[in-house]
Amino acid sequence: MLSQQDLQQIAALGISPAEVERQLQQHRQGFPYLRLRAAASVGNGIMAPTESQRAHYISAWNRYKDERHRIVKFVPASGAASRMFKDLFAFLEADYDEPTTDFEKEFFEQRRGFAFRKELCRVCKRDMQASVCSLVEAGRYKDVVRELLGAEGLNYGALPKGLLLFHSYDDGPRTPLEEHLVEAALYAASGGEANVHFTVSHEHLPLFQAKVAEKVGIYERTYGVRFNVSFSEQKSSTDTLAANPDHTPFRNEDGTLLFRPGGHGALIQNLNEVEGDVVFIKNIDNVVPDRLKPDTVVYKQLLAGILVELQQRAFGYLRLLDSGRCSRPQLDEMARFLNDDLCCRRDDTRSLTDAELSTYLRSKLNRPLRVCGVVKNVGEPGGGPFLIDEADGTVSLQILESSQIDSANADAMRMFREGTHFNPVDLVCGLRNYQGQPFHLPDFVDPATGFISSKSKNGRTLKALELPGLWNGAMSRWNTIFVEVPLSTFNPVKTVNDLLRPEHQSVSN
Repeated sequence: MLSQQDLQQIAALGISPAEVERQLQQHRQGFPYLRLRAAASVGNGIMAPTESQRAHYISAWNRYKDERHRIVKFVPASGAASRMFKDLFAFLEADYDEPTTDFEKEFFEQRRGFAFRKELCRVCKRDMQASVCSLVEAGRYKDVVRELLGAEGLNYGALPKGLLLFHSYDDGPRTPLEEHLVEAALYAASGGEANVHFTVSHEHLPLFQAKVAEKVGIYERTYGVRFNVSFSEQKSSTDTLAANPDHTPFRNEDGTLLFRPGGHGALIQNLNEVEGDVVFIKNIDNVVPDRLKPDTVVYKQLLAGILVELQQRAFGYLRLLDSGRCSRPQLDEMARFLNDDLCCRRDDTRSLTDAELSTYLRSKLNRPLRVCGVVKNVGEPGGGPFLIDEADGTVSLQILESSQIDSANADAMRMFREGTHFNPVDLVCGLRNYQGQPFHLPDFVDPATGFISSKSKNGRTLKALELPGLWNGAMSRWNTIFVEVPLSTFNPVKTVNDLLRPEHQSVSN
């Protein structure tokens, strides 16, 4: 099936023929649905710490930071922000010239609320010899949008979210990149240093590097820390082969195979190369201005404190297992910790021999650990926290997406609809084992948790293979803790008008 030209193409991407065949097999077979035990809830898989418990865990985190561990803030920031502006692109294509939809009216009526308003006015004056207000008064609405989105103006239709102006301040507007630097200084700095890693697309890397060079000194002086900012790109070796509806390889017009980026799950490779003891993960667009950062800082410290406390307990148990001198009561204590604190449950541990139980405990305790903030469900699209029946007979906590659930299974769909919490991508991860060595994260991916979506290219339908998601299947075999955090810590920007929400204004409305 693969020609010599095909083999040369896949070799150039760093992909083996065996991997291509495996992907074609996945296209043919599809992926199994996950087996839901229950939606996680407070008291059943989700922690809701009291005020005194929050103070305890925050103190634990601050002690950990004082010990000068390597802490990293990992920010997925790839891709253009074009989806933020889909309504404005549609306006440019519409057969009318004045704002008509509610979205269009809000954009123009509330335009002074955008942090990019001065920059937009500047390019309008430069290119059209008229301010934004003058253009609006003259009914030249589409000219304003062209200046915002087009390459001749601010080029926001092609830039990444991380480099757009999100928030206004007296000393000038900030991008999400800058807000993440500030966050790192506030909760992820140790020994006077803050490590921040952005995953970016190849074409945007120089722009990110230039913005860091321009701004990093300002924030180092303001917060008294030294930033170590690094970047990585999604690896071509994680691209996946597109297929035709009949499961054969999809080919471009020139006969070459079509490979597509494998989704955010490919970033597990990038995360694997980040040298950190503790790593915070948060999406690029989930930032707030300074007046709302206190909640973010408190709950990030809370999640991290829970992580380091549970991690130290797990490390202690693993060292005890290494000693070979564990009593049955000690083994039972470890099993209770695994069951009650890490929510990795197995019903028959009491029937296991000491040797069998020791083997089981080691296999489950010696894994990467993640503590995930979850917010109460307010109807946002996306995944949520669930208890899942695993193939080995255990029950574990996982973040599920709707595509992983059998829509024909009434019980599963009921559990999914009744889920009380949502995944805002607010993670703190422990990436080293009890001996101080980094885990090899690809070993903990569940390859059966990807999914296939329908796409098209040049009018031709194709099947796209998505790798197990970064916080879904790519972390399936981690130990997972869910912690309830307030909605104030979750403020993503999906459309440009989201920037008009009070949560993204520097002065409360």
